[in-house]
Amino acid sequence: MRGLLSHLVPHKLKYRLFAAFVLVILLPFSILNIYNYQKIESLVQKKVSEQSHEQLDNLHRSLEDQLSIAFKTLIFLEQDTEVRQILQEPDRLSDLDNKDLMEDKFKGLNNSFFLYNPSVYFTLLDDHGHVYTSYQPRRPLDYDSIASNASFAAMRETKASYLWVPDDENYVSRDISKSPMLLSLYAELRDRSNRTYGLARISIDFSFWFQSMLQKSESDQAYFIMTRKGETIARSIPGSELSEEAVEAVSRAPDNGFWTDKRGDALVNYSYLSSLDWYLVDRIPLQVLFNGIESLKQQYFVTFYIITAVFVAVAFMLAYTFTRPLSRMQSKMREAVRKDLRIRLPEKNYKGEILELTRTFNTMMVDMNGLIQRLRAEERQKDAVHFQMLLAQMNPHFLLNTLNTLKWIGLRGGSEETVEICLSLGKLLETSLNSDVDLIYLKDEIELTRAFLYIQQVRYGNRFEIEFSYDEALVYALVPKLSLQPLVDNAIRHGIANMLEGGRILIRMDRDAEYPDRLALEVEDNGVGLEQSKQSREEGRKRPGIGLDNVRERLRLLFKEKGELDIVSLPRGTLCRMRLPLLLSQPYESGRHAIDPQDEKEA
Repeated sequence: MRGLLSHLVPHKLKYRLFAAFVLVILLPFSILNIYNYQKIESLVQKKVSEQSHEQLDNLHRSLEDQLSIAFKTLIFLEQDTEVRQILQEPDRLSDLDNKDLMEDKFKGLNNSFFLYNPSVYFTLLDDHGHVYTSYQPRRPLDYDSIASNASFAAMRETKASYLWVPDDENYVSRDISKSPMLLSLYAELRDRSNRTYGLARISIDFSFWFQSMLQKSESDQAYFIMTRKGETIARSIPGSELSEEAVEAVSRAPDNGFWTDKRGDALVNYSYLSSLDWYLVDRIPLQVLFNGIESLKQQYFVTFYIITAVFVAVAFMLAYTFTRPLSRMQSKMREAVRKDLRIRLPEKNYKGEILELTRTFNTMMVDMNGLIQRLRAEERQKDAVHFQMLLAQMNPHFLLNTLNTLKWIGLRGGSEETVEICLSLGKLLETSLNSDVDLIYLKDEIELTRAFLYIQQVRYGNRFEIEFSYDEALVYALVPKLSLQPLVDNAIRHGIANMLEGGRILIRMDRDAEYPDRLALEVEDNGVGLEQSKQSREEGRKRPGIGLDNVRERLRLLFKEKGELDIVSLPRGTLCRMRLPLLLSQPYESGRHAIDPQDEKEA
């Protein structure tokens, strides 16, 4: 075996380079490209399938609307006093008057705001042999024939109050509807004493609805309505059919999904309607999806192999000349990596182009060392500037709201409130303007939060309650300056600002339950919640908020992956939870209010 390998493996380095390039670079890269294009095709199929499912979902919702219309009209007819009198007491008026009144009711339903589709047909039967319809029948009306309909009989046997029949034979005149089947709702009409006084059949021409919904659909796509048994009962393109394999794959299980029909060369998407045991199916030809990709693939691979062949030829010619000095340089470069680029090549051993290359290499090492040092210094400076810029954003943001509050207080002439607000505002501004300190004690952060809350209580007329909960042993834990205030501000403005009363904010500070070495700061409100707040912000906000994003970015800069901020939607309100490393410090020293992260690292 070893002898065979020794004959197969080239002995000269230039041939080894050529073989290594083919086996290690060219072949894997070609396989990778083929794999990537297959992934692209799969992603295109998935993306198109998602878009198709959106259309199928729209059809699904529209069909559910049609079913809802049938139920609404049934309830309307059952609750209408005149309809009930006509069916219960047909002899009170003449047959012609009863017919006219019933037709007026049907016209009123067709013109109502919820029955916008004219393809709904009504049939009512009383217990005295009378039939009332909203359509021109295909055959002469016969009371006994309609009353003995198998669907009415099945409904009586099961003792159900109504029954959906998805494959009811079309009984409407061909001048009105040419569809072979209708979707019908069979039901009994009951009075307030739950006694049956008539029968109702409300039918939907789903084929007409299907065609009207797909008038603007893509011409290269075909839509179908298929039963669980595999029978196609409606199609958007006359004469179009699904392959047997596609029908079998779709009807295999009641579910939503997509399937590639290799035989039909199409992508088949399907959505299951459990209420009717139907499938909505969309068929998209694969050639429409992949024509552009196939052309791009051919162009890419032709270009790739031409460039590869040229590169192999050039590399093969250069390998013989530069093999030995390049090997030497390679070993030195490896050594340079191990020694953080602190290495130099001896220049006296080379001449000509190799000497120039050696000198260039040495110069590059010097330049790279200097560049790395400058990049490190600039990165530190960039982080510091970025942090201060984020912190500075808080000042005008809160100052704007506070000055607005002072304006309204001044208009009311409340001088005591103005003094208190100015004192509270002074504490906050003094802290925010102190750019030399990044972390402060938790007790100081609580005091600043109370100052902020006093201003907000005045602003909102004490419409909400505040509750602080924390462990006294943690009051000297270090937290980012002005980190609680944005969370509380968010809870007020987006949670309980619009509540007239009953607002409540809970502020909890304790060790994290999952990570005991971390501190958890939580602000919970019982306000309107995330979704309603988001809608209100989209309707009324003229500028984007920066509070929570500011806090999240400051946590990242200070604590990397150990600092995080989560927003949790509650059944009533919102919970903001901030986690950060638990850094317990000694009590205050004279003239000192906080510890900077850099000081702590040096300590």
